[in-house]
Amino acid sequence: MSDTTAAQVDEIAPDIYRISTWVPGITEHGFTFNQFLLTGDQPFLFHTGMRYLFPSVSEAIKRVLPLDQLRWISFGHLEADECGAMNQMLAAAPNAEVIHGPLAIMLSLADMCDRPPVPAPDGAHDIGGHRLRFIATPHVPHNWEAGLWFDETTSTLLAGDLFTHTGRCPALTESDCVAPALEAEELFHATGLTSNLAATLTQLAELNPTTLAIMHGSSHSGDGSAQLRALADGYAAMVGAS
Repeated sequence: MSDTTAAQVDEIAPDIYRISTWVPGITEHGFTFNQFLLTGDQPFLFHTGMRYLFPSVSEAIKRVLPLDQLRWISFGHLEADECGAMNQMLAAAPNAEVIHGPLAIMLSLADMCDRPPVPAPDGAHDIGGHRLRFIATPHVPHNWEAGLWFDETTSTLLAGDLFTHTGRCPALTESDCVAPALEAEELFHATGLTSNLAATLTQLAELNPTTLAIMHGSSHSGDGSAQLRALADGYAAMVGAS
């Protein structure tokens, strides 16, 4: 996957920046790998990208703020595209710490992080400009330790691999993201179609997000709750059909 485009930076919600790299050759339309940088008193990065993307992702961060100002690093679950460059980020940002759910720390991060990781609090994680809440989502969309963050300040759900879709996409769309996500699911079979999937998506819908920060594809602006409920319905139909 060495043939990539340069990382693009777009503000998708107030003080939330999408860093996006399009990689050809993954599906016939290519595939995007996105990170999200939340600025504020304690800048927060959601996803690091793979190790080989560190040079371009770090340069993209520098277009928004000095890399050494990064304070927090998190991601949805343990996977190369989510946290492959974690220790490279820690080395470049001496005050940064990885923050995640206690399960992820117990299973992997206590061993993998070059600096001790920090467990996400039960309440709000206030980074000065954004109030973030960690939501454990085991096995949704995949991995036991999975979890997402919701920014109460901007009503943005850092949605990780939910709504994954292919292609070279605009940074932000008001169009439906469910149909493209279900098409991608038919291709990748990446989602754990477990009994708690619908309940977890409903829990996320009840947050009423107005922005969905999506890791692979366009982010969504609008009625995020409706998108999440429609995604749950789409998965239910998929399970029923199988």
